[in-house]
Amino acid sequence: MGLIVEVDTVEEDAAVLVPPPNFSMVEDWIFRSSFPTPSNFPFLQTLNLRSIIYLCPEPYPEENLEFLRSQNIRLFQFGIEGKTEASLPILRDSIMEALKVLIDVRNHPVLIHCKRGKHRTGCLVGCLRKLQNWCLSSVFEEYQRFAGAKSRNGDLIFIDRFDIVSLKQCLYSIIYQYQGYGSKKRRLLYTDQNLQKHQLASF
Repeated sequence: MGLIVEVDTVEEDAAVLVPPPNFSMVEDWIFRSSFPTPSNFPFLQTLNLRSIIYLCPEPYPEENLEFLRSQNIRLFQFGIEGKTEASLPILRDSIMEALKVLIDVRNHPVLIHCKRGKHRTGCLVGCLRKLQNWCLSSVFEEYQRFAGAKSRNGDLIFIDRFDIVSLKQCLYSIIYQYQGYGSKKRRLLYTDQNLQKHQLASF
């Protein structure tokens, strides 16, 4: 009987750790998912998140905000409508601002999410992949893997047309060092020393 109780307890503990749908690691310390619910909070605690990038315009639920406060997690919200036209500047500008947050490792570990973790999240991750010099076919394959049958051609057009010059301008706003380029563990590293050099050079 004691053995049965112990096994049940282990299974019960394991069942508590439920990731949000569409959860996946993007890079070291960068994660993506659909909208987390309270049932996902114990799992999110294991990630030791420092930040969440939220890509929807709706207010964050109070129970989620309470969880963030209890874990000292910072919320960055970029209000992108679910069916924003790819040609609209608001989408480009919001993704650009979200990228600035995403590539700054002072915000890591970070979770990116929208409602389903498919379209808006897929656009942001797709633009990050362009920054990492992924070939476009690989970027699209990753987007479609998460979007599934609900893949949107407009999102793919947006990712394709996202301006590499704008990406570089985004990088200039963050002081970073790229380590392990071309490997499976690409990582943007923030250094205080580089920041000090940049500040001195700008005066």
